[in-house]
Amino acid sequence: MPLEAILNEVDELHGVSERLEGLAEQHPPVAEALITIAGSVRNTATLLAVLVATKQPKLI
Repeated sequence: MPLEAILNEVDELHGVSERLEGLAEQHPPVAEALITIAGSVRNTATLLAVLVATKQPKLI
């Protein structure tokens, strides 16, 4: 199902966000930029999850 594929990508994006935050801790000179990017990636994942939730068939 295509919606499941999108949800898999949501999980992947959350992982990317976490890895970027980890890199921020290891590289203080670019920490602020990495944290900003990690937040954007996480927000994108959230938007995709909401999109899937609104497009799923209603179960009665």
